[in-house]
Amino acid sequence: MEQIVLRHVTKKFTTKTLGDIVAVDDFNLSVEEGECFSFLGPSGCGKSTTLRMIAGFEDLTEGEIELCGKPVSIKSKNLYVPPENRGLGMVFQAFAVWPHMNVFENVAFPLRLQKMNRTDIERKVKEALHHTSLDGLETTYPSDLSGGQQQRIALARAIVTQPKVMLLDEPLSNLDPKLRETMRFEIKELQKKLGFTIIFVTHDQSEAMAISDRMMVCDMGKIMQIDTPENLYNKPINRFVHSFLGESTFLNVVVRDGKVYAEGDDEQPLDLTIPGDAAERMVVASRPNAIALTQDEGYQTFVEKRIFLTDRTEYIIPVGSQQLKVQTPHRISFREGERCCVRLLEPMWYPMEDEAAEKERMRRQLV
Repeated sequence: MEQIVLRHVTKKFTTKTLGDIVAVDDFNLSVEEGECFSFLGPSGCGKSTTLRMIAGFEDLTEGEIELCGKPVSIKSKNLYVPPENRGLGMVFQAFAVWPHMNVFENVAFPLRLQKMNRTDIERKVKEALHHTSLDGLETTYPSDLSGGQQQRIALARAIVTQPKVMLLDEPLSNLDPKLRETMRFEIKELQKKLGFTIIFVTHDQSEAMAISDRMMVCDMGKIMQIDTPENLYNKPINRFVHSFLGESTFLNVVVRDGKVYAEGDDEQPLDLTIPGDAAERMVVASRPNAIALTQDEGYQTFVEKRIFLTDRTEYIIPVGSQQLKVQTPHRISFREGERCCVRLLEPMWYPMEDEAAEKERMRRQLV
């Protein structure tokens, strides 16, 4: 069952310094019941604005939004359901716990707004605290708790009303790396226990890939690709998605007379199969760990720099006028300055990106 549906959702802003910005440009997507669906992208790509429109904190410029089979925003009909009537649980980057209330009162707050009776409040708060490992801390104040415990208060308050949909906007970004890793798996376990649907907004690709069933990657207010984490990583639709998910290394190449040359080297061709739709100038993308580094097979070059890391060795290899990043297991070892050969094992081909795209990304980050 489709639990969240966006149809042609668009949001435009007008700013004094930057003029008109289309923050969200014709978004169409659906999220299934019980799914963990992440919005992923850099600052200014439209992910948080989309979440705020789903929550009801922002109105649409165009389009419509449906939650649990019911319309909550239809711009053409001036239909708008306020946030408190959308039945959503929400957790944001700032923990937003009230320092003057103890743990119990923080979690009970939305139930008191619903004018629920005292017995039911105590039962539901107790269940929420149990699910978030806060048992026994009912009378404790947030200032006496760790950052992770304060974030659990926010989670408990979000689930206490038993929402069908949970909106999480960068909920772990204020935690240290180890605690972030722990909390993201706790959120996933909580979803399995209670069965709610999650919309998870983050710019952290490893976080999104660890928790998501599917992800949407956005750039400059547009949806680039929606798919599973595995497919997004292995089959990125364009250079931006390739670069945003995992480590990437790129070569500008020139296709001439049925051969491929790295920019800056017109003499030694690369051992690459040219796709049928290749233009004269293209970008070849690869994961650094999907490049063979050998003594005698491939493009002849040398090791410019060698970096020993805990789980791999990283090399910077000149190819034409460019540099290729290569990662290998420790058993494959070359010295700085040593001659070597490189061969791209699983290359992907993309059109050249114009400079205007990067300038627009930088502009949007200022909004």
